[in-house]
Amino acid sequence: MDAQVIGVTCVAGLGVSGVAVARVLAARGERVVVVEATEGERQLAAATELAGAGVETRFGEMVLPEGATRLVTTGWAPHHPLVAAALAAGVEVVGEVELAWRLRPEQAAPWLALTGTNGKTTAVRMLTSILLAAGRKALAVGNVGVPVVQAVAEPYDVLAVELSSFQLHWSSTLAPHAAAILNVAPDHLDWHGSMEEYAAAKGRVYERAGTVIFNADDPETTRLAAPYPGAVGFTLRVPKRGEIGVVEDLLVDRAFVADPVEAAEELATLEDVRPFAPHNVANALAAAALARSLGVPSEAVSQGLRDFVPDPHRLAHVDRIGEVDYIDDSKATNPHAAAAALASYPSVVWVAGGLLKGADVDDLVRQAAPRLRGAVLLGADRARIAEAIARHAPNVPLVDIADRDTGVMERVVTEAARLASPGDTVLLSPAGASLDMFANYPARGEAFARAVRGLRARREHER
Repeated sequence: MDAQVIGVTCVAGLGVSGVAVARVLAARGERVVVVEATEGERQLAAATELAGAGVETRFGEMVLPEGATRLVTTGWAPHHPLVAAALAAGVEVVGEVELAWRLRPEQAAPWLALTGTNGKTTAVRMLTSILLAAGRKALAVGNVGVPVVQAVAEPYDVLAVELSSFQLHWSSTLAPHAAAILNVAPDHLDWHGSMEEYAAAKGRVYERAGTVIFNADDPETTRLAAPYPGAVGFTLRVPKRGEIGVVEDLLVDRAFVADPVEAAEELATLEDVRPFAPHNVANALAAAALARSLGVPSEAVSQGLRDFVPDPHRLAHVDRIGEVDYIDDSKATNPHAAAAALASYPSVVWVAGGLLKGADVDDLVRQAAPRLRGAVLLGADRARIAEAIARHAPNVPLVDIADRDTGVMERVVTEAARLASPGDTVLLSPAGASLDMFANYPARGEAFARAVRGLRARREHER
């Protein structure tokens, strides 16, 4: 009976991190109860596996078990009824990442932590590649790859930790060797409640960091780093003393060198950064700064960047048809990410739309207007993008695709090809989430790529 249970840890949900938390705590001899709303095939299989380790799973209404002394959440908002009930009852609420930090063994691997609105996964994977090139036994964990709680007990030399704002909100004692914020722009405001709260969550990564690393070209990131003396900036400009930046075609370190006043060290070339785009150079600089904070030599930075293989759906070149390039950037699920992609090409037919999650697109369209040669819009919030284009780029041809069936991308690509001229780039960079029409952003990107391949087949058949 619940009334007899003392010292129960409640785990919220049977996601990847939730299962990892339950397994680790049970192995430590703790009493664990997982609560899960969905009784699907995957969840039932996970519950069966955990039952073998002595973990109880309760399906249905998310109710805090009696006797619970701690709730471990894997990114649930404070206003979720389960979390709110725990807080009201005085039950400690911690995130999976915070729990992992507390469970680290003696002589645990240092953490190099990174967050930001966009580019986190790319930068963390670049960092991991650099660390491996330096001969370090490293692993990407957190919001990408392996749950942190699963990795902390393993004998790694260093962990490259990607952190979301959700994870940081529920973290209070993290003290990484170094921490970087790539950028901060409005996102997940429905979760955090305001831009101020969202930015504050990102800023928590700095609170106990040994070295603070910030984007000197991003005002909000610069503001968050301002209270920390000795913070290291990275910039696409020529670096000042104490910064890492770009000199002509070189990535240059003036921070982690013996004499930052007089000395500078070449780390890599712009050609080492793939795919090449300004925001991706910033990702590489952040990764390099984190690695350099740990004493990684410059040769490993350049080699690691060359070894890095970009993930799909991030400025992925699909094809070149009739002197028009087709680019899949389906991962751009918010306006800030789409702005970075649009800034990477001089002449764009933009494929956009989806769920904007309350984000404003006026600044995005205003900045991109000189580059736009056309726009093809789809998805639930396409009308808001159309209105912004009407305000800021009224002469740009626009096609509204209201269809929502499985063949919609074929029509989208056909219309985009009609609007494009030789030298243009047809860019899928939606600025919104995909769940209104697709299972996820990879499914959206794959649909776009299939449609582009179909376009090529039709063009070749017409010859």
